[in-house]
Amino acid sequence: MSELAWVPPPERVARANVTQFMKRHGIATLPELVARSQAEPEWFWRAVEQDLGFFWAEPYTHVLDTSRGKPWAQWFVGGKTNLTANCVDRWAKLKPDKVALAWEGEDGDTRRWTYADLQRNVNQLAGALRQRGIGPGDAVGVHLPMLPETACALLAIAKLGALFVPLFSGFGAEAIAKRLGDCDAKLLLTCDGTLRRGQPVAMKPVADEALRGVPTCTRVLVLRRTGAPVAMQAGRDEDWEQAVKDQPVRMLTEPFDSEHPWMVIYTSGTTGRPKGSVHVHAGFLVKIAQEVWHQTDVHDDDVLCWLTDMGWIMGPWLVVGGLALGGTILLYEGSPDWPDPGRLWQVVAKHNVSILGVSPTLIRSLMKHGDAWPAKHDLSSLRSFGSTGEPWNPEPWRWLFETVGQRKAPIINLSGGTEVGACFLSPTPASALKPCSLGHPALGMAVDIVDEEGQPVPQGQVGELVCREPWPGMTRGLWKDPERYLATYWSRFPGLWYHGDFASVDADGQWFLHGRSDDTIKIAGKRVGPAEVESILVDTGLVAECAAVGIPDATKGEVVHCWAILRPHAEASEQLAARLADAVEKSLGKPFRPKGVHFVKDLPRTRNAKILRRAVRAAAQGKEAGDLSSLANPEALREVRRVT
Repeated sequence: MSELAWVPPPERVARANVTQFMKRHGIATLPELVARSQAEPEWFWRAVEQDLGFFWAEPYTHVLDTSRGKPWAQWFVGGKTNLTANCVDRWAKLKPDKVALAWEGEDGDTRRWTYADLQRNVNQLAGALRQRGIGPGDAVGVHLPMLPETACALLAIAKLGALFVPLFSGFGAEAIAKRLGDCDAKLLLTCDGTLRRGQPVAMKPVADEALRGVPTCTRVLVLRRTGAPVAMQAGRDEDWEQAVKDQPVRMLTEPFDSEHPWMVIYTSGTTGRPKGSVHVHAGFLVKIAQEVWHQTDVHDDDVLCWLTDMGWIMGPWLVVGGLALGGTILLYEGSPDWPDPGRLWQVVAKHNVSILGVSPTLIRSLMKHGDAWPAKHDLSSLRSFGSTGEPWNPEPWRWLFETVGQRKAPIINLSGGTEVGACFLSPTPASALKPCSLGHPALGMAVDIVDEEGQPVPQGQVGELVCREPWPGMTRGLWKDPERYLATYWSRFPGLWYHGDFASVDADGQWFLHGRSDDTIKIAGKRVGPAEVESILVDTGLVAECAAVGIPDATKGEVVHCWAILRPHAEASEQLAARLADAVEKSLGKPFRPKGVHFVKDLPRTRNAKILRRAVRAAAQGKEAGDLSSLANPEALREVRRVT
C-alpha cells in the first residue's frame, strides 16, 4: 500500500475554497462534505449556486426534477439565465480592468484581454452572427485553434441562445462534415491556419472540403491568423474582422430557460457516427464553476491554464469555469515542446501560471527529456496541477509532483468525460493524496463501484464505475438520438449511469482508475486493466510510453500484447522484449505475461493525446477500428500493423 505523497499544510487547508465553503455550512470535515453532497444533492447544488452568486433573470422554483426519470433530470427548473451573463457581463461591470484571458501563440505572440475587452469582443461577434441570421437554437461550428477569438466565439454563441459546436482544430474534412451535418449547422467560424511545431498548418482548405457535404451551412467567417492566402467563396465566406468591426460594442444578453441547450460537443464512438452530447446553460455553468472553485481552488489572484483544444471538453471547462469565477485564464496555441522540451515551463514562468492542467501522456513525453528543462525556469508560481484524460503511471506522476512541483503543488487528478460534462472523481488541494490517486468522489457526485451484476464490490476490488444519481452537468441526451443515449449509459445497470471505467477504492479510502473497461484484458476469467500492465513497463525505466491490449486467443480467451515506445538509451531487441515480458510476469503473474512486446516510434492517439487502444487492437487484428475521426497520427496506426 503506497504512502501519502501530498499532505496539505494547515495554511493551504485554511485558505482553500472548499474549507471556506464547509465553514459557511457548518461542516467539520471533507469526508463529511463528500457524504452530505452525495446524500443531499439538492441542498449541495443550491448552496453552490447561491454562494457563487450567479445571475438569474427569473429565479428557479426548485433545484431538481426527476419526474421523467433519472436519465432526463432537469436542474434549476423554471429559472432563466445565460451562461455569458455570468461569465462576462457581471465581471465587466464589477472589475472591467481585470485580465480575463491571456494568450500565447507558438510563435511567441501574446495578447491580454480584460473583462471589458472580452465583453466588447463578445458583443461585436454576437452582433455579426445575429446579422447573419443566427438565433436561438441555430448551430454554429467553431473550427479554430486556441485563440482569444475561440473563447469569444463560445461566449457570443451562448449569448444568442444558439448552439456552440466545437471542433478539434486538427480535424480532417470528413470529421468536420459529420459533426456539422449531424447538427444542421448554419454557420462556421474558422481561420486561415494555425502553427504547429514552427510550421503553418492550413485550416480553411479543410473547412472548404468539409462544407461540400454540409448544405445547411451557408455562411463562413474567416479569421486571419497566419496571413496565408485563402480562397473565399463569394456569397458564403467573409473576413471576420470586417464582419465585426462596425458592430455595436454594447448588446443586451437575453436570458433563456435553465435547460436551454448551449453546446453540442461530439465524442467518438467505437462504431457508427459520433455522439453529440448536449449541455445546457444553467447546469453546465454551475457544475463546471463548482469544479474550478473547489477542485482546482481558483482564487482571484490565480492564472489557470489547461493544455487543451476547444474540441475536447476541457476547452469549454477552462473557459466557462475560469471566467464564471471572475478569474484569469491562459490559452496556449501550439506544441508544448517546441522549439525545445522546455517550452511549457517557459510559458508557466512567463505568465505566472498558478494552476496548470496537463495529461499524463504529455508529462511522459516531457519527462524523457530529463530534469534540466523544468529546472531552467522559475516555476515558483505553481500552486496545483490539474490532470485528466487517462490513468497515471507512478513514475511520471512522481516526476511531475517531485521534480517539477517540488512537492509543493498537488496533482488534482480528475476523471469524467464529454457526456459527463464534468468529473466523477476528483480531490481538492485540501485532500491528502497517494501517487496516482483521484482522491475521492467529486462533490455532489453519487459514484459507486459495482461488479458485473451491478452489486457494490468489496474494498480493494476493481469494478465498474457508476453514478447512482443525476448531476447538473450531465448531458441532456445525445443529439437527435435519445435511444442511443439510453442504450449507451443507462441500460447496462438499470437506474445507474454506466461510465465504462474500471475503478477501485483502497483500504484508506483513496480512489484509483484502472483504464477503460472496454479496454479490459480478460485472461482465463481473470481481468486486468491496461494501465496496470503499462505502468509495470514504464517503471522499468526502459519504456517511455506503451499500450497494452488484449488479443483474442482460443485457449485463454485473450492474451496480452504490448506496443512500446522506448526511452532514448534503450535499444529494441528480442532480448529486451523478453525482459519486459518478464517484468510483467513477475508483477502480475504468469497468466498475464505478454505474448508479444512490439517496439514502435509512436502510438495512435487522439487529438487530446490519449492513446487509442481500440485502434491498436483493431490494427493488430487486421480489423476496422470504427470512428477514427479523433485520430491525430494515422501513421502510427500503420506502424502498429507493420510491427505486429
